[in-house]
Amino acid sequence: MPSAAPALALRSLSKTVPGGRRLFDQLDLAVAPGEVVAIMGESGVGKSTLLNLIAGLDQPDGGAVEIEGVALGALDDDARTVMRRDRIGFVFQAFHILPHLTLAQNIALPLVLAHAPGHEALARAEALMVEVGLGGRGGDYAAQLSGGELQRIAIARALVHRPALILADEPTGNLDPETGEKILDLFLTRVRSFGAAAVIVTHSERAAAVADRTLILSAQGLAARHGG
Repeated sequence: MPSAAPALALRSLSKTVPGGRRLFDQLDLAVAPGEVVAIMGESGVGKSTLLNLIAGLDQPDGGAVEIEGVALGALDDDARTVMRRDRIGFVFQAFHILPHLTLAQNIALPLVLAHAPGHEALARAEALMVEVGLGGRGGDYAAQLSGGELQRIAIARALVHRPALILADEPTGNLDPETGEKILDLFLTRVRSFGAAAVIVTHSERAAAVADRTLILSAQGLAARHGG
């Protein structure tokens, strides 16, 4: 019986930035369902670019990104958007919390876009708000929150629709150590409870320590971190 496709597979991925500098070439990676992979590396090596390529927000110069065996490059724009909406959760470093929506509406947005009933979407959003320590604040707006609180909303939004793959760009970067630890625990519990894969780009040793594997990105590609 053939094995199931990995949640994420990168096959010979290459990317050059304006000016001709090659970030990486022939990069390969497979992430299994339920596996958490941390990617570290110096600033400027292309960690955030790699996440954008995986999410289909940017296009590689060569190679393929596959989500559950489906190559993003084989999809048209509409199909790629649906894949991103339904199967990927993204925690952006800049949050991207919509200021005109309440916090609960922001978290519920992936479910609403997938045509889930509104009451069900909001109920799941409110439940996640309790888990990230912001229970009872569903009617507030982004302007009322600190950076750390916005980070928690961004993480809840990435988890709410139970995606197959979660991408996180510095998910604890705006959190104090105690809150960061709680959020990491929640993140990992949620990811593993519904069999999602996760790729975390981080400078945090604590965040990397909870991953199943830690990889270092450089111009030479991805390499296993010794002891990680």
